[in-house]
Amino acid sequence: MAVLTLGIESSCDETACAVIEDGRIVRSSIIASQADFHSQYGGVVPELASRMHVEAIVPCITEAMKQAGVGYKDLDAVCVTKGPGLVGALLVGVSAAKALCEVENLPLVGVNHMAGHIAANYLTDPSWEPPFLCLVVSGGHSEILLVKDYSDMEYICSTRDDAAGEAFDKIARVIGLGYPGGPKMDKASQGGDPNAYAFPAPKIQDSLDFSFSGIKTAALNLINQTRLKGEEVRVNDFAASYQDAVCSILCDRLAKAVKQTNLRKICLAGGVSANSCLRGKITELAKKQRCELCLPKMAYCTDNAAMIASAGYYDYLKGIRDGMDMNAYPSLEM
Repeated sequence: MAVLTLGIESSCDETACAVIEDGRIVRSSIIASQADFHSQYGGVVPELASRMHVEAIVPCITEAMKQAGVGYKDLDAVCVTKGPGLVGALLVGVSAAKALCEVENLPLVGVNHMAGHIAANYLTDPSWEPPFLCLVVSGGHSEILLVKDYSDMEYICSTRDDAAGEAFDKIARVIGLGYPGGPKMDKASQGGDPNAYAFPAPKIQDSLDFSFSGIKTAALNLINQTRLKGEEVRVNDFAASYQDAVCSILCDRLAKAVKQTNLRKICLAGGVSANSCLRGKITELAKKQRCELCLPKMAYCTDNAAMIASAGYYDYLKGIRDGMDMNAYPSLEM
């Protein structure tokens, strides 16, 4: 008999709800995005995001259940993002999930947001299973994980400072592209010359760790020097060059992780996995290294509840449950 999980996601600026069957089949997926609203401020305003989640959460749950064609009695569990993320935003989803579980007598499963991003690959390819290497790249995370099993993951490396998504957002703002920086830089890079501007690569010895503070500082210095000379920054060329440099760093570390583990099964996860340059470079890497590859569908790259319901499904099968005292954890580790 099919297992139905309701997923709830509210970690940042998307209020999302979804119903998933057996961890792989999407019965419904509803997303109420706040991105356009926050763009006027150049980034997410936490207090405003929390208030908008409060307004959107019940309509999103209601619509997800309606589109799935199921009632609350048909659900086997409610899976909700408990961290990491903005604490106020997380609390809206956690509170809604706990209330629903209390009223309907349903099991509660708290899910790590990043584990949800990894699970987006299960929604994309129903045959995709551990073990595999996953390059997780989002606004606040850059890391490579060895996914041994659905709930058993090991860090291979992570960033020592900024995440790739942060590096994109910062520079996109400075060159006038605005928020959200990643998608806008990707769009601006189309038709640009990736060799027009040169950026340094981090030199970290005896580790696969990432570092993006240096390339970000180099980009800022280059922008300032260009403007001091009275010249204009060629936005398309700059975006293409900077994006290519960041993605090259990510792919270099993943290639070394493949060699180190001898595991030739790789995938992407996180919001930056939607980046066209990164997807292209990872595809080339997979062909060169003869790796099996999974790239999450674009609909599941950014924050969504389908991935949370999928990740929660595997925890549910393992008997993992959370109590009504579960809190939101803004700095939750994997």
